[in-house]
Amino acid sequence: MFGDTLKKALDRIELEINGEQIERLESFAAFLLEKNRQFNLTAVKTMEEAAVRHMADSLFLLKCADLKNKRILDVGTGGGFPGMPLKLYDPELDITMLDSTAKRIDFIKEAAARQGIEAAGVTARAEDAAKGDMRGAFDVVTSRAVAPLNILAELSMAFLKKGGMFMPMKSRNEAAEAELREAKNAIAEMGGSFEGRKEYDIEGNGPRQVLFIRKTGETPRAYPRAYNKIAKKPL
Repeated sequence: MFGDTLKKALDRIELEINGEQIERLESFAAFLLEKNRQFNLTAVKTMEEAAVRHMADSLFLLKCADLKNKRILDVGTGGGFPGMPLKLYDPELDITMLDSTAKRIDFIKEAAARQGIEAAGVTARAEDAAKGDMRGAFDVVTSRAVAPLNILAELSMAFLKKGGMFMPMKSRNEAAEAELREAKNAIAEMGGSFEGRKEYDIEGNGPRQVLFIRKTGETPRAYPRAYNKIAKKPL
């Protein structure tokens, strides 16, 4: 059952959850799988998979920082991860979810409205949104399974206030370590400094980590570049 699977997964990361929160997350997971038959939102096929790979994994961010009274941006949210599980766990959190595909943002808003919660969603490419009034507006920026870290840093860090924290969610393996090494120049160029990581392991989802990258300086106005330029020549 979804609730038992989710609670077991959250026990592993020592995060408490109540019946009302489980009910909201279960309803969202069911709606996700229903809509997934119409257009691609996730590779997950079962409620139990959704409980572990999407809900519990997203909620690990609550073990990484105090998100209350912070303005949070979820870059490349896709089907709403990690933003929606966080919002459903605590509707008081101030989370904006950004994605370039309107259908995904429409899905997120509909999913939230079904539970009487208003979700902030923006349809735009990150490199375009970062040139407007969202630039320098957030205390926390996160992203999950979007792009290699050198590309992701350029797409994400301009959204942060000085002193804010970029917290990308990544796998924990040799490839991720290589990503981090390759991203050091991009992080520095964006006005950031790598401060560390928090590792975790949720059964059925493999070893994972959240990286902590502090915005210590200003992001030059030339960044982020157009995506084709970023992809062709990462920093």
